[in-house]
Amino acid sequence: MNVLIKAQTDGLSDCTIEWIDKALTYLSKHADLNNPEAVKHYIARIQSGNGYKHNLSLAYDKYCRYYQIEWHPTYYKRTSKPIRIPTKEQIEILCASAGKILSLKLCLSKQTGLRPVELCTLKVRDVDRQTRTVYPFTAKYGAPRKLRISESLNARIQAHIVRHSLQPHDKLFNGNAQYYGAKYRQHRNQVADKLNKPELRTIRLYDFRHYFATMLYHKTKDILFVKQQLGHRKLETTLIYTQLLNYDNDEWTCKTASTVVQSKQLIEAGFEYVTEQDGLKLFRKRK
Repeated sequence: MNVLIKAQTDGLSDCTIEWIDKALTYLSKHADLNNPEAVKHYIARIQSGNGYKHNLSLAYDKYCRYYQIEWHPTYYKRTSKPIRIPTKEQIEILCASAGKILSLKLCLSKQTGLRPVELCTLKVRDVDRQTRTVYPFTAKYGAPRKLRISESLNARIQAHIVRHSLQPHDKLFNGNAQYYGAKYRQHRNQVADKLNKPELRTIRLYDFRHYFATMLYHKTKDILFVKQQLGHRKLETTLIYTQLLNYDNDEWTCKTASTVVQSKQLIEAGFEYVTEQDGLKLFRKRK
């Protein structure tokens, strides 16, 4: 569609252009795009949330503006839904049971909180092997950031690069965010059925980002750092994660440290300092 070329020249992201294409293709199957009242009526009748209807209206508005079609869109007010954070056990099950490449992607999502579109646009050069740092392109015009990954994940990424003979300017993974999402949902549903854990079906790919953000805030209590690591433009968006630290139990794993090295190791493992007694520093971490 020419409207997609116009969207590209207007500087819209590839992800946004893909959504406009998908939305207009969907609407064209159910209504005449040159009949705004028919489109408006169909959107109103869709059994879906206001957020989806709002996005369809935005996509169709691009079409109307390009072809100079007059229409008066309905305003759909988005309703906020509570974010449900998956447990560490659920995340680890989904990562460990996936195939080699999907598992690598999921672990990267878990450790960095990258949006699916950001992860799928990573290039080999964006991963610094020496410092174990990922430098992603930040979507939604967010601030640039750098994200640390574990030694084990770094080694897996480097092995992936060597195995597929990837060059610095090559994409780290084939496919786009839609492909990543589809493969994840297929895997998630299969695991849920195999393990008889229907609750796994409710875990969205984006929930890996929510998990990362919530755990990061829990460890650091530094909302500005979390904001920077997520690439958010507005602090209000990040503040959501301060409301999610509601655990079902208060069971802890406790450790002691007598040296600076031991204390450093515990902190890096996610433990938080509590107090000092009999010359030993006491640390704890939720189970």
